[in-house]
Amino acid sequence: MPYNNAMSHLQIILPFSIPPAVMAADILKELQTPALAKLIAHSKQGQIRVTEDFSRLLPHESLLAGHMSLDELATPPSNAQQNSPAITHNKMQQYGLTPTEGFWFTLSPVHIHIARDHLVLTDQRKLTMSDDEARALFDAAKVLCEEVGKTLLYGDAKNWFLRADEWHALQTSTMDAACGHNIDIWMPKGDLGIFWRKLQNEIQMSWFINDVNARREARGDALLNSIWLHSGSANLSITPSIHDATLSLGKLIAQSKPQETLVLNLDALLAPALNNDWPGWLDAMHKLEADWFAPVLLALSEKKIHSLSLVATDANTLASFKLTPRSFWKFWTPPSVEKLFSLVTPESL
Repeated sequence: MPYNNAMSHLQIILPFSIPPAVMAADILKELQTPALAKLIAHSKQGQIRVTEDFSRLLPHESLLAGHMSLDELATPPSNAQQNSPAITHNKMQQYGLTPTEGFWFTLSPVHIHIARDHLVLTDQRKLTMSDDEARALFDAAKVLCEEVGKTLLYGDAKNWFLRADEWHALQTSTMDAACGHNIDIWMPKGDLGIFWRKLQNEIQMSWFINDVNARREARGDALLNSIWLHSGSANLSITPSIHDATLSLGKLIAQSKPQETLVLNLDALLAPALNNDWPGWLDAMHKLEADWFAPVLLALSEKKIHSLSLVATDANTLASFKLTPRSFWKFWTPPSVEKLFSLVTPESL
């Protein structure tokens, strides 16, 4: 069925659509994505950026934060890309909090587990917590923050906000960049980091004896045993407009404006990849095939989309694949994800 309007340009960001080398061969055997394979096979590959190991934010997070564009991938990373995105003011605004002064961080309750010889940050998405539990732990943390002259505000169960003007130079990491790794590498870094670690330690000790964690332990839930500091900002940041991916492609095209670039962040692969859940990754990829890749292929072939960029990433790599309706003139080109899988490196995840 034809769409009412035509979209000028669609950019689809696919975090962790590049699988790790150790799993690539097995994933390829099970992958059933003919539409994606046709899109990739007919695409023109754009620039590629490979970031350093131990980066404090993931490649797609840097793109979403507006630190770079697809036309700037060959440019060396800026200082901003060595830090978690400065988006706390933007997040606070979502909760009706509008600070007029100060430097604010996002403070997130997390679970840190002990590996053989180091501490590892657990994916926060795996943590279930009620608002009552979060409020109780927030109240305990707030008292300790106030004792050292810090203001702590509540957003929701997983997002709190800490004012710490003198910590503005701290380099912090996103939780997804640190997830599954030795946290020592991704802890806040800077001259005043010792004061953050002292506050963090005091909050951890108070939570250790909190009734919330006693009840969680009794029912087998992961303890909320630490906090993560990230995304510090002094004001609102200008970030790319990311459209609602809960709408169908047809509705997005119908609502699009002439010459508009519509950006979608389809992050269904992110959590399975961070948690090494490759059967779950395959399930998510197959759902993306049905919900997005097949409709996008049809819309592009019917000239309902003037141009398309598919942005594939892993923990270190970001690459784009560009198409227009004319990309399919070599109709004999066989569907293949070879271009995508050629980006696989041993460092992927």
